[in-house]
Amino acid sequence: MKKLFKVALVAVGMLFAGNFANAQTKIGHINFNKLIDMMPETKTIQTTMEAYQKTFIDQLTTMNNELTTKGNDFQKNQATMTDAVRSAKGTEIQDIQKRMQDYQNDARQKVEQKQQELTKPLIDKATTAISAVAKEKGYAYVLDSSQVSLLVSPDADDLLAAVKLKLGLK
Repeated sequence: MKKLFKVALVAVGMLFAGNFANAQTKIGHINFNKLIDMMPETKTIQTTMEAYQKTFIDQLTTMNNELTTKGNDFQKNQATMTDAVRSAKGTEIQDIQKRMQDYQNDARQKVEQKQQELTKPLIDKATTAISAVAKEKGYAYVLDSSQVSLLVSPDADDLLAAVKLKLGLK
């Protein structure tokens, strides 16, 4: 009987401890990508990035045209070329291909850096607003529902509406 009482006491204690822990930890969620897409700065960043990428695309197009022209010329006149000229032209074409590949890799890195540079203030602004709303509403954790698949989530814990209001978005 004494043992049964101790087990019951421990079970009741665990039940209260579980309810106490639940009462203190609120978890919310927000679709971070959706929030970023709603912000007006996103459109400006996209326009800027498209213009920035176009400069690299134009240069690559010019290089590709040069490669095509020299490649066609090489194939057309290959039979009449001396070995030295054929070797020089082949090396020139390989050099253009290598320059294109290097330029493409460099362009990709520069575009990624520019993207990060432009989006960092936007991400910081959104993160600050989410933190402020979470603090105001008493949330200990806020999950990014665009990265995590939430199988069950009550509507009341979605912070998107509150953060939109905080940022002044419609």
